[in-house]
Amino acid sequence: MTAPAAPHSEVARLQALARGHATPCGGGQTVWHAWGGDARTPGLPPLVLLHGGSGSWTHWVRNIEGLVAAGRSVWIPDLPGFGDSALPDGGFDADAIVAPLASGLRELFGGEPVDLVGFSFGGLTAGLLLAEHPALARQLVLVGAPAMGVVPRRQFQLKAWRHLPPYEQVDVHRHNLAALMLHDTGLIDGLALELHIANVLRDRMPRRRLAHTDLLARSLPRVACPVHAIYGARDALYKEWISALEGAYAAAAPDFRGLALIDDAGHWVQFERPDAFLTALRAALQAGAPT
Repeated sequence: MTAPAAPHSEVARLQALARGHATPCGGGQTVWHAWGGDARTPGLPPLVLLHGGSGSWTHWVRNIEGLVAAGRSVWIPDLPGFGDSALPDGGFDADAIVAPLASGLRELFGGEPVDLVGFSFGGLTAGLLLAEHPALARQLVLVGAPAMGVVPRRQFQLKAWRHLPPYEQVDVHRHNLAALMLHDTGLIDGLALELHIANVLRDRMPRRRLAHTDLLARSLPRVACPVHAIYGARDALYKEWISALEGAYAAAAPDFRGLALIDDAGHWVQFERPDAFLTALRAALQAGAPT
């Protein structure tokens, strides 16, 4: 077996700054990474970020320091079945993650509602979580979330890579990043490619299907807190159907606060346009905070 590559220098630097935590999951643990506890602004709850499918905490690598500088205590788990976390009991999709995530949040924060942000598959997971456990979050921000029921068919096609020898896999990973994750293909080589390869190699839930349903749209009516949405305007999940998203959210979420579209960005919007994303996220969190 090929030894895992050393982490990118930016990942290693952020890891060195993080505080590690663990909560029970399946036969092992959910691994959590936290930054900014000493810089937390009084009155602001923990900010919990959930990564996308085939990902890990590194989906947020270009956003952590900006959020800490804004006074937030940032917490990011490797979701069960991804990164360094154990597989959950009872399934291999977003619904199986809800129970260990809910228990982990209660253990770490003692029932204090958090500000919850979910990217892609993590957005679907966040919606399912709050539909079952609404008291866990003060507000919800969905970033590039799937399963809103507005596309007639899948809008992208990924290539298989697990059957290939390692030297042939890299070109497939480049293709898949261009097909789904990034609008600007000039960003693929370097950090994005290294993160993607490291993450997909540790994905133990590759047969997920719920993201291709309307499950998030059907779950949001049970989410009581304010709901915001942020998407890249060129998100490959939706393409021309992205114009239908705002109406779908308004119909589904009882307290929907609005959709922000970030120009010149694809699905992995927080990586592709981190400054614009930070502005949009801070605006959403401020708008949804109690007065």
